[in-house]
Amino acid sequence: MKAVRVHEYKKPPSLDDVPQPDLQDHHDVIVRIGGAGVCRTDLHVVDGWFENLMPVAAPFILGHENAGWVEAVGDAVTSVRVGDQVIVHPLSTCGVCSGCRHGEDMYCSTSAFPGVNTDGGYAEYLRTSQRSLVHLPEQLAPAAVAPYADAGITAYRAVRKAAAILRPGMTAAVIGVGGLGHIGIQLLGETTPAQIVAIDKAERGRDLARRVGAEVVVSPEDAPATIAELTGELGVDVVIDFVGEHDTPSLALEILRQGGTYFIVGYGATLNYDTTLLVLREITVVGNLVGNFDDLVGLMRLVERDRVRLETRTYTLDQAVQALDDLDNGRITGRGVLVPA
Repeated sequence: MKAVRVHEYKKPPSLDDVPQPDLQDHHDVIVRIGGAGVCRTDLHVVDGWFENLMPVAAPFILGHENAGWVEAVGDAVTSVRVGDQVIVHPLSTCGVCSGCRHGEDMYCSTSAFPGVNTDGGYAEYLRTSQRSLVHLPEQLAPAAVAPYADAGITAYRAVRKAAAILRPGMTAAVIGVGGLGHIGIQLLGETTPAQIVAIDKAERGRDLARRVGAEVVVSPEDAPATIAELTGELGVDVVIDFVGEHDTPSLALEILRQGGTYFIVGYGATLNYDTTLLVLREITVVGNLVGNFDDLVGLMRLVERDRVRLETRTYTLDQAVQALDDLDNGRITGRGVLVPA
């Protein structure tokens, strides 16, 4: 089969001919890929960010946002059948550790993370576990929804936490209106009564924010003054930072009100803040990992009801390097998706 593999960190991946994965465990499932999302984490993988955190022997296949059709099943698989249309939770988990027992798949002590520390879905086929699969209704094409497998549920998890805080009259700010941010804005509008402020450095992102329901849209440079005027100098109640790089943490903390909550989703920057101010302002800082299996199920129900929509741009497998470059340089509106021939 064709697959996009990393051979060396900090070098572009290549399209290779490799053996099709086979069933290795009684609960394994082979998925024929219909679409694989192109994620900023893929850029970080290529750049070696996870080399020591999640070691994997090169070459390995990228891709952790996957959807498609069940091609083969292990002899103990009962939840899916050959031909079923599915979206794949990004982690393959054991089901018996403390994290799994508590429903937090992301905390699994023996998980495999396809595309990061094992072969992923930038390919024609992917091996995963039946525990990772959510059925898709016929009207949801795999290529159109694949990015929900990570971008979607990561945004869903952060918004679900924020929704427990946000009440009528409150304001939430979203930093970064890309693949995750435009989903997050829609989820905030769907699940909370808060006023939504979208902040993005690019006009492309600000236009997207307006289309998906942000009530106030502003550049990072203008955000502090705009938010001060909007909130009577108080600041916003919640910031969800889908960038987490460069100076976005400083901006987030600047625009928060006393007692506000900063949800960090994107990553890469260093959070440097005076602890005295953290105490006096009683700021809460919350990290957010990818959503759990229930988050994926809940999100796909909203998608099925057309309450959340995803903007995508499709590429073929042999255009993977171009897709990654387009993402890195801000040329993709919404989310890129690789589609095998």
